[in-house]
Amino acid sequence: SDCTAAAQYSSALALCSLTAPAYGDKGTSKARSCSDMRQFYNAKGFPLDTVPQSEISGEHLRICPQGYTCCTSGMEDNLASLSRREMEGLLKDAGRALQVSLTGQYKAFDGYFLDLLNRSEVALQETFTQAWGPLYSQNAQVFSDLYTELRRYCRSANVNLEEVLNDFWTRLLEKLFNQANRQYLIGEDYLECVSKQMETLRPFGDTPRDLTPKITRTFVAARTFIQGLVASGEVVRKVSQVQLSHECMRAMMRMTYCPHCRSMASARPCANYCSNVMKGCLANQADLNTEWRNLADTLMQVANRFDGPSGVDVVILSLPNGISEAMSTMMENIDTVNSKLFQACGNPREGGTSTTGLEDIVNKGKIIVEDRTMNLMPLSPYFQVSDVTKRLRDMQPYWVSLPSILCADRVATGAGAEDKCWNGMNRARYLPEVMGDGLASQINNPEVEIDITKPDMMIRQQIMQLKVMTHRLKQALNGKDVDFQDTSDDVSGSGSGMCADDVCRGPRMSVPSTDRPKLYAYPPENKKVVKGSASQNLPCITIYLLSLVTLLLRR
Repeated sequence: SDCTAAAQYSSALALCSLTAPAYGDKGTSKARSCSDMRQFYNAKGFPLDTVPQSEISGEHLRICPQGYTCCTSGMEDNLASLSRREMEGLLKDAGRALQVSLTGQYKAFDGYFLDLLNRSEVALQETFTQAWGPLYSQNAQVFSDLYTELRRYCRSANVNLEEVLNDFWTRLLEKLFNQANRQYLIGEDYLECVSKQMETLRPFGDTPRDLTPKITRTFVAARTFIQGLVASGEVVRKVSQVQLSHECMRAMMRMTYCPHCRSMASARPCANYCSNVMKGCLANQADLNTEWRNLADTLMQVANRFDGPSGVDVVILSLPNGISEAMSTMMENIDTVNSKLFQACGNPREGGTSTTGLEDIVNKGKIIVEDRTMNLMPLSPYFQVSDVTKRLRDMQPYWVSLPSILCADRVATGAGAEDKCWNGMNRARYLPEVMGDGLASQINNPEVEIDITKPDMMIRQQIMQLKVMTHRLKQALNGKDVDFQDTSDDVSGSGSGMCADDVCRGPRMSVPSTDRPKLYAYPPENKKVVKGSASQNLPCITIYLLSLVTLLLRR
């Protein structure tokens, strides 16, 4: 009926009025003064000579809506560059805060671990001097070298831990055998024969077989844990320095400074609008999430190994007692050891000095070392496993939580905020849905134009770094020492052989031809074509004409 058609016509007019651009904070069509914008622009460090005194026509704008404006094209470019710099500064600040946390954990554990080593060595020096007398003092370099090599290993020097421990037990056998047989003249060739009998002779009983794997697991885990914390901090540092794309800069400008250009300085972005801008800008960063969580999980697993009866403090502080037990075993069975060695290497020539009182030294040494080292067990107050695991757990969602963190202080809040916030075009409700996290989820992002088939290569390299580090940590959980490689180097460097195509370049994503972009009440600006204000209202005019034709036909 005519009434129905008229109603449709009225609805079309109402829709047009809602979607037509408004001018100024109060929505008036009259050109307003640009005094506020002049003050704001100057406060940002820009000169006032190009700022209009009152609003001008905005056909020249390439980013902001092309209604009446206080911004020239030069001002728009300046503010767009400023928005990028400010955003990159925020990302660096957020990354720096996380780096500080990771560095704090690294320093706490590193200091704790070295403190344990120092206390263990001091305990050995004090107890062995009293317990073993000349048997220790004349061979102190063997023990000192062991602790030196253990420290070097923790500092990620090129040290083979298995060789260090095997060398220690071999040298200890040679020194003790020589000390217990001072009545003989024993040369280097003979001692070399003695060292070759280590496996079959087992002069220290089961102690090396029990103690060596414990030391290996503890030190491998500790060093790899430190490497993991350092590598995590390096990833954060490098990713925080990645330059934002040109499309992101446009989106940040439209969200941050276009309201000022339109004399709507008090308008804050709609929450979902800000989320889509940030998710689009940080799409590549969000792709770190999976491997970042995997690394944090594995770091927590390793950290949990530092606690309990076989924890790092127990193993390191009980090292003097274990070595003392091994020495006692050999010296208590020195006659049997000598017999087997003489049989294997021949009888040494006599002509040395006498060896008296060895039995007293052995018995005294066993008691003193056990008593002293058992009092060194309390945990250091500046490193707690529970504190480290909490911090690691808190940092897990970092990369996907960045958009909400960066939007928290800038979006509109309070009663009715959803209807009065800045949606990129005007003060009105933001209708598009919020995108998911990561590059692939941005295919329909209405705010940031992204080619999802071209991931950021720097970030892909860092994803690979996280995978490599997680692998090392998992190997460390099994006591396996992965050959050390400087984690600050890019693994995808020339000739590294470590960068698989699908990892470094990212998965090859194809966009199905049937996957069409969704239609929104506020369509995204076409970055390739500069639209005028008339083209922005094209859907409204179409609705108006269709309604008018319907009304005329019915008459």
